[in-house]
Amino acid sequence: MQEPRIAVAVVTMGNRPAEVDALLESVAKQDVPPARIVIVGNGCELPGFAERLSLPGEVTVLETEENLGCPGGRNVALARLREYGDTDIVVELDDDGLLVDADVLRRVRDHFAADPRLGIVGFRIADENGETQRRHVPRPGNSDPMEGGYVTGFLGGGHAFRMAMLDEIGDWPGEFFFAHEETDLAWRAADAGWKILYAPELLLQHPKTSPARHAIYYRVNARNRVWLVRRRLPLPLIPVHLGIWIAVTLLRVRSLGGLRAWFGGFMEGVREPAGERRPMRWRTVWRLTRLGRPPVL
Repeated sequence: MQEPRIAVAVVTMGNRPAEVDALLESVAKQDVPPARIVIVGNGCELPGFAERLSLPGEVTVLETEENLGCPGGRNVALARLREYGDTDIVVELDDDGLLVDADVLRRVRDHFAADPRLGIVGFRIADENGETQRRHVPRPGNSDPMEGGYVTGFLGGGHAFRMAMLDEIGDWPGEFFFAHEETDLAWRAADAGWKILYAPELLLQHPKTSPARHAIYYRVNARNRVWLVRRRLPLPLIPVHLGIWIAVTLLRVRSLGGLRAWFGGFMEGVREPAGERRPMRWRTVWRLTRLGRPPVL
């Protein structure tokens, strides 16, 4: 039986050249090298990028005329991999991440080879001191970041997809631009019967950050949450989900400007088209609940 063929995709805005070089050097040191590496300049040019480093496999550099957001940029990489037609697994990595261990791609390959219904493998994200932020653990509450197993979501900074799963459920929701795109994809995967594995032994070192560092965070976060539930939840669960998150936001956000932006985005999500409505089945709701995270949290 042929082992899964792996590609690595990295999207960058061109403002972290040193970090991207370090990331790609860590990819080059893997004991199972990727067959392909696709680098997307998201609204930027990457002149001489491929020639700067000695990288394994076939290296493709793409440039988009405008910033398509993280999901849109990743869709560009996925489209090119489909044109090549020789990738089974794609590993997507944040451009300021780093693969500390040399066996990450081998472990990814082995996970997918062992289970044909495994669709997504999520990495553990930790800073240079080994700390994993609570928001990077794909379980509610104060869960141990070293506890692996099947979960309901994955981390956008470091993960791997089975291309056959994406061919079935579709790619990233590019219109989200930023925030909740992982949940949209994970819910579609779960509803189609694919498994999502959190594998903490797969470490992506990543600087400690806050999502609120982005100027558009509060508005887009709220807008996309409304779009997410309008697209993916059964009707009775939509007001439950949104009601819970309105309460959570009022408790968490101390800034009046942040709250104003959040509720502005919320109303934007209500008014504007959310895209295709394809709600998950009730058995998927139950499956996510049994895995520890009902789709109202």
